[in-house]
Amino acid sequence: MISLILGAGIALLISFLGTPLFIKLLVKRSYGQFVREDGPTSHHTKRGTPTMGGAVIVVAVLVAYFLTHLFASLVRQEPSGPTASGLLLLFLMTGMGFVGFLDDFRKIRQKQSLGLTAWQKIVLQAIVGITFAVLALQFANEKGLTPASTQISFIRDIPWLDFAFFGPVVGAILFVLWANLIVTAGTNGVNLTDGLDGLATGASILVSSAYVLMGIWQTNQACGSSRAIGNVCYEVRDPMDLALLAAILCGALVGFLWWNTSPARIFMGDTGSLALGGAIAAFAILSRTELLLVILAGLFVIISASVIIQVVYFKLSGGKRVFLMAPLQHHFELKGWQEVTVVVRFWIIAGLCVAVALGIFYAEWLVGL
Repeated sequence: MISLILGAGIALLISFLGTPLFIKLLVKRSYGQFVREDGPTSHHTKRGTPTMGGAVIVVAVLVAYFLTHLFASLVRQEPSGPTASGLLLLFLMTGMGFVGFLDDFRKIRQKQSLGLTAWQKIVLQAIVGITFAVLALQFANEKGLTPASTQISFIRDIPWLDFAFFGPVVGAILFVLWANLIVTAGTNGVNLTDGLDGLATGASILVSSAYVLMGIWQTNQACGSSRAIGNVCYEVRDPMDLALLAAILCGALVGFLWWNTSPARIFMGDTGSLALGGAIAAFAILSRTELLLVILAGLFVIISASVIIQVVYFKLSGGKRVFLMAPLQHHFELKGWQEVTVVVRFWIIAGLCVAVALGIFYAEWLVGL
């Protein structure tokens, strides 16, 4: 528990103190945000606001994670170091963040709101996602547990939904496709949500906080643990390290939110939204809560669904729209809601989704008593 507090504190300080320094650097180089012309007119005042702030979040998480493990080994003399699950999550988060950085940098360089082409994004994200998925099935521990499994999970792995039923090779291929579907959904969900000051940052804090609690619970209720109570236990390779990373990510996001809240002095950009989406997807895959993520990250799902509904209805109806504008947050802006009002109310929705997901997660153990 001390490591969780320490890691979150280090990440918060790095993010809180490092963000204004990064803002000064971006302003000096005139690296500012370009705003869609067809968006709400209130957003035009945001033109030129520094972007790529997600780089600070990624750096804060990386530094805090390794410093915390260094502290644990040197000061507390704990033998454990970085785990396979932890390193894989950092790989996916950093890899997706790098793709977002390339996208952001191209927007700034070309002075327009379009960065990498769709195919360039798809290829780069696929390289990172496939590498993550393949490695996640390796590195079995002494109990034979790998960071991920070929079984689809809800609160735990579902034995009768196992890709390995089709054979080891086909099962591995199907898992890679499944994992990349989750990663794509996660990155797109956060990316679409990142349209208002602090919206995606606050929602990501809530989702990450849930993984802190679930990771601690999975550690205490690990199969074979003397602390386990009842008949329900969890087979997750490195739950406590995932909880540590979730706490560190929360700390980094809180420090960043201080500068990202309305009126934002910096945006996270695709650097941040893709990195956060990758991290959230990795938490779901590595903690064996893949389908639960649909509820847990409900706000991201709702906002993504609004875009899908808008596009499909527009094509089927010959140009008609369901919403005034998609993603959903801009619809309410055009209806007259103030930006801060939209953000806070959407945070409430995100919090309710997290509460429901945690309730389901805990209820499954409670029923098993």
